[in-house]
Amino acid sequence: MRHVYFATFFLAVLTLSVLGFRGTRSTRPPLELFPDMDHQAHLKPQAESAFFVDGRADRPIPPYTVAYGFAPVEHKLGEDDANLAANDGLYRGKAADGSWLKTFPASVTVDAKLLARGQDRFTIYCAPCHGALGDGQGITKQYGMTTTPTYFDERRVKLTVGELFNTITVGSLPTPEGKRNMLPYADKLSPEDRWAVVAYVRALQRAQVGKLTDVPADHRKELGL
Repeated sequence: MRHVYFATFFLAVLTLSVLGFRGTRSTRPPLELFPDMDHQAHLKPQAESAFFVDGRADRPIPPYTVAYGFAPVEHKLGEDDANLAANDGLYRGKAADGSWLKTFPASVTVDAKLLARGQDRFTIYCAPCHGALGDGQGITKQYGMTTTPTYFDERRVKLTVGELFNTITVGSLPTPEGKRNMLPYADKLSPEDRWAVVAYVRALQRAQVGKLTDVPADHRKELGL
């Protein structure tokens, strides 16, 4: 009988030692019998990781992966690509004859909302290198990047909207060594957001190099002209 009492007492003490009294507070971490996957390593972007062979925390996208809603630039769009793209103009910046678009696609409405979205995306992805004004004086200049161009030179002002869209999509032209000063942003910006950035870049250009002839005649009175 004593053994039963002793065993019961021992079990009660053990239970209270492990679980404690209901409602009491403790500064000790709780006892986890089955932690499952509650505690995992949290890796920071572009950090190192000893787990992977290449030592990188960021994992590359598996080959031949196509994100839903994005179409490869070199792919000729067809009827089977309805989920990926509706037309070459919106997704590639090209007209039906293969030339670069000189005006925005019909599905893109250039208004204050689009410009606001373009400014937001531009500030995040473009301004660090190209500067808030698009003059190439971004913060990266302070860290040794000396080749960031301005949007206001004659050649870039003459670029069509389709060419600007393509540059955002695939990056800048490669150097003789095969390197690109600007990498593609198609994986970061949807086609609609890329057009928004193009619209904002055009606004920055007009603000710096615009002429009176750029203003429609019926709006010149608003400028006091």
